Order: sequence, then C-alpha cells, then structure tokens
Amino acid sequence: MESPNRRLIRPPLADSKDRPASASRTAAIQKKQAPPETTNAENFYYVKQMQTKTPIVVILQDGEELHGVIEWYDKLCLKLTRTEGPNLLVFKSYIKYIYKQED
Repeated sequence: MESPNRRLIRPPLADSKDRPASASRTAAIQKKQAPPETTNAENFYYVKQMQTKTPIVVILQDGEELHGVIEWYDKLCLKLTRTEGPNLLVFKSYIKYIYKQED
C-alpha cells in the first residue's frame, strides 16, 4: 500500500524559478550574443582599394565587365573612374562580383 504523502523526486519548476541561481551556474548558462548585423568588411575592402587606386573589374548581373578604379562608395552604389569611357555610378544591387584586375 502506498503512502498518500509521498514526495516527488524532483521539485516542480515553479519552485526552482523562485530560488536564485548560483553565480557559477549563471555564468555557464549565459546566452551567446548574436553576431553583429554588419562586419564592415566590405567597407574596409573599398577603402583599401580606393587608397591604393587598385584597378578592378566589376562584373554586373548581366555579365558585362566594367574596368576602372573605385573613387568613392556609399550604402547603395560605387563610383567607378574609368580611363576608357565616362565615369560610372554603379548600384551595388547590379554587381555580381568584383576582383582586382591582373596586369
């Protein structure tokens, strides 16, 4: 016959929430911080290419190649200075990829 006043092996969750956690346990359970929204790697790349006036090739979404030097950039576009033809303002959304021009 079982006793009606039997205690559970584990306390209910409500009881454990009321008790403060120890410092060592809290440190082990700390949440990971979310990664930053932007790493600024793109900005560092553009600044370096602008300072060294590195000739680059910009490949657009439709496959067209543009050759020139990045004069400035902002959140949405790049200004490409070209020796052959007019300077261009290229929207970043139309760029497929960029690479350094080989001599």
